[in-house]
Amino acid sequence: MTRCPAGQAEVEMAELYVKPGNKERGWNDPPQFSYGLQTQAGGPRRSLLTKRVAAPQDGSPRVPASETSPGPPPMGPPPPSSKAPRSPPVGSGPASGVQPTSFPVESEAVMEDVLRPLEQALEDCRGHTRKQVCDDISRRLALLQEQWAGGKLSIPVKKRMALLVQELSSHRWDAADDIHRSLMVDHVTEVSQWMVGVKRLIAEKRSLFSEEAANEEKSAATAEKNQTIPGFQQAP
Repeated sequence: MTRCPAGQAEVEMAELYVKPGNKERGWNDPPQFSYGLQTQAGGPRRSLLTKRVAAPQDGSPRVPASETSPGPPPMGPPPPSSKAPRSPPVGSGPASGVQPTSFPVESEAVMEDVLRPLEQALEDCRGHTRKQVCDDISRRLALLQEQWAGGKLSIPVKKRMALLVQELSSHRWDAADDIHRSLMVDHVTEVSQWMVGVKRLIAEKRSLFSEEAANEEKSAATAEKNQTIPGFQQAP
């Protein structure tokens, strides 16, 4: 299943975050890598040091040739004296023409741009999905809206949810489900209360889309069959 280059680049950048530290872990515990880094193929393997250097036969230690044979006299100017004036330390004088490095500010996704497509997908599923399932998804989306508006979601979670909605609206179900899985792995404490509803919404919308596509193909085949003019059968 193909993915547009811009969306793919955004997904790859979002998936390469490092997981935030667990509050219950110790202060000196190392950080954990994100779901995207864990699912990627491993990098180049290190070459193992399996070769041994043969020991000398006579038992005497080897001496490099540079130590036994005198070399040519050193050429060039003499080494600088330790009394030479040192350069002033960095920051002691005004730096002319040097500007501080500016880091790009991480843009934050808008809540309405994420919730509106999810609510529209839920409305599309009503009438084709059981009412109990739709009501549970609606409650989960309400929790998502409440936590988002209350500032309880981090920027990485908001960005991944924006990417998930883009994949869902483009009918790229596998990509949307993979982003949902990465959120559950990397940010389970933030998304556990409402992500179940998003996962079920992806599944129901996918099933509805497949059913509608099958019905369209069936209707097209029936219409083509009705428009066919029956001909006379030729004698064998």
